[in-house]
Amino acid sequence: MDESAVVRAMAAMRFVSGSIEILAALLILRLARVETAVQINAALGLVGPAFFIAVTFLGIAGLSGKLPPAKLLLIAAGVALVFLGGRR
Repeated sequence: MDESAVVRAMAAMRFVSGSIEILAALLILRLARVETAVQINAALGLVGPAFFIAVTFLGIAGLSGKLPPAKLLLIAAGVALVFLGGRR
């Protein structure tokens, strides 16, 4: 997969993720109930990290031929630290 295809795929996934966020916000406004808003927000809490992982994986896959394995390992460790840092 060439670099421009990887970038397009990453951007497309971010567009999908952003669209889901906007649709969820509109749904929250339309339903206008706190309980429903919390449920929708919880669902977004699951969807967001999945997109983050997928987009990061695409980026790392696109870099795999250009970077030495040690740097790829550092990037993977950085992603892992983001998730560890976000845990309670």
